[in-house]
Amino acid sequence: MFALSEDEWAVMTLSLEVATGSLLVNILPALGFGWLLARKSFWGKSLLETVIFLPLVLPPVVPGYILLRLFGGQGVFGQALASVGLELAFNRKGAVLAATVMGFPLMVQAVRLAIELVDTNLEAAAKTLGASAWQAFWQVTLPLSWGGILVGAVLAFCRSLGEFGATMTFVGNIAGETRTLPLAMYSLLQQPDRDAAVMRLMGMSLIIAFAALWLSQWYSRRQRQRLLN
Repeated sequence: MFALSEDEWAVMTLSLEVATGSLLVNILPALGFGWLLARKSFWGKSLLETVIFLPLVLPPVVPGYILLRLFGGQGVFGQALASVGLELAFNRKGAVLAATVMGFPLMVQAVRLAIELVDTNLEAAAKTLGASAWQAFWQVTLPLSWGGILVGAVLAFCRSLGEFGATMTFVGNIAGETRTLPLAMYSLLQQPDRDAAVMRLMGMSLIIAFAALWLSQWYSRRQRQRLLN
């Protein structure tokens, strides 16, 4: 059942590349915005939260269409990027961007919650001992919140792996270029007698998602036990 064909392996490889690329793009901005929302109060915070988390409640086609209007060939950013030889619409770079946009809110929320659970008195104690705000974050806040951040990273990765609507709208369903797992399964469902291929891809996606979530939960428990000991 799981003896994948060459085309199916290409779909799997592309999907993992897109999901991994989107995660790498998301990590630092998610840490920054998660910390900002967890530790700071400022005018416009509610508006910023709304903008960040909006993709979670919108139909995925909407962010995809916005990306197309902004980064497509006729878009403001698309034209600017094209002038330096970078095009995002209808290629795998655009697939990474679409997955990044859809996975970003999940990671920010996880980072925010993880940092909020860290006692601010521990950060204050580190500062009284001579640590700068930056050192307190890296040496106190980040290690204590690492388990929650890892869970957020895994959720964002899995969300990117399963992204469909924004990807289809922004970069299309191009074999070997933008056809990730969900798009490949959708294409196969439109063809007769391809149930076996759909089941193979579905099985692989379940295995990857299950393994990623299980490992993240196991690592989080292990980190909590270390802190308690």
